[in-house]
Amino acid sequence: MTNVLVCVKRVVDSSGEVVLSEDAQSVDGRYAGFTVSKHEECAVELAVQATASTGGTATVLTLGEPDAVEQLRSALAVGCTAAVHVEADPSAYGPADVAREVAAVVRDHEAAGRSHDLVLLGNDAADSGDFQVGIRLAYELGRPVVNGAATVEVADGEVVAGVAGPDGHETYRVPLPAVVTVLEGGVEPRYPTVPGRMKAKKVEIEHRTPAVDPVGPKRVRLLLPPPQPSKVDVLGRGADAAPAVVDLFERLGVLAR
Repeated sequence: MTNVLVCVKRVVDSSGEVVLSEDAQSVDGRYAGFTVSKHEECAVELAVQATASTGGTATVLTLGEPDAVEQLRSALAVGCTAAVHVEADPSAYGPADVAREVAAVVRDHEAAGRSHDLVLLGNDAADSGDFQVGIRLAYELGRPVVNGAATVEVADGEVVAGVAGPDGHETYRVPLPAVVTVLEGGVEPRYPTVPGRMKAKKVEIEHRTPAVDPVGPKRVRLLLPPPQPSKVDVLGRGADAAPAVVDLFERLGVLAR
């Protein structure tokens, strides 16, 4: 039996135009919806799969303001069985602060007889781009860590993580308990059904206050890349453009010579 803790973060839906806050410390979500990152959706799916195959439990955790309960309910609707909400302003927390809070939850649950053999996180934060929480958490807990895993399986007291390395697929085997960060692409996340959402509403969420005061993020500011300029090539006008169009199609491989 493997019990999994999977961590998610409420972030601005970046499917539209990304706008920064006035202090350039975060993404402005006033005119957009909220979600979790694709990495974390896959982490939730892997947590549900791992616990289903071993008979364990999947607990979802977030650190955030009251509205973050929405993201916890979404994870409960697709198969997580318990949820933890550390109630805090996420803008005041840097990666080291978040790692300490997650570690505090793991230790408190273990002391209460609810151990988490595997902790899954998204590979990086979708809003701030931090790649640090997973490694810092592993250091806090004294556990092995695998970063950027596309697939995760648990068997015989170890976790087997598949990673897309620079020279092809790589497989890592580390003993439990462990920490793994997840990249999207290796698994197809499931989406909530109406019965799943109804069931999720009945789950009692564990609400916690932060264990320690945060040090705060150390970032100077976020930057948006400059917009990519568009380029238009005019091939010609009317029938005079026909030869140029044929040449273009041949270069694109649409027409065979």
